[in-house]
Amino acid sequence: MGNLIEDFMGSMGSQVTEQLSSSLGIDKGVAGAVIPQVLPMILGGLKKQKDERGGAERVDHILNKYGSSNVLDDLGGLFSQKAQDSNPDPALGGLLGDAGIQASNLFGKQFGLDSNTALKIIPMLAPVVLGYLTKTRDSGAGLSGIASLLDQDGDGSVLDDVTGFLMKGLGGGSSSGSLLGGLLGGLFGGKK
Repeated sequence: MGNLIEDFMGSMGSQVTEQLSSSLGIDKGVAGAVIPQVLPMILGGLKKQKDERGGAERVDHILNKYGSSNVLDDLGGLFSQKAQDSNPDPALGGLLGDAGIQASNLFGKQFGLDSNTALKIIPMLAPVVLGYLTKTRDSGAGLSGIASLLDQDGDGSVLDDVTGFLMKGLGGGSSSGSLLGGLLGGLFGGKK
């Protein structure tokens, strides 16, 4: 999963950071720091859907329904539209559930954002992440490639992959990292 996140940040990170910062009126440093925290949550939500709701076909269904790679061509338009949303859904329907709301609250505290702004971050980034996954799938990785990327070390649990990446990204044992790691543990039900 780390490789997928690093690939995303390498190819899309600066553009997404710029658009997120300008659309929400937040510091670029904050935008750049929050993106790598949202990515593993969405990937983990997909992994949970795969494991509990129908395997790789479920991931394929989600990508086909919500992961248009066309959004990657107009990030400004997407983010501008999402920034105007008066009722954002950080739970992403059932993909993240309560963990999405809790994570949004955590981002608000961690980065000093008002709650309205914090609640918009996950819904703004989700179409971009899903669009990127669709583009990756359609450019040769295939669905099995996406499924294997969701569990980087192949042990059947995405939690350790996500938490490990977050701990590295947040500088080890920071309190915000451990809080988010604990939140992810609740979302994904711990290690199998």
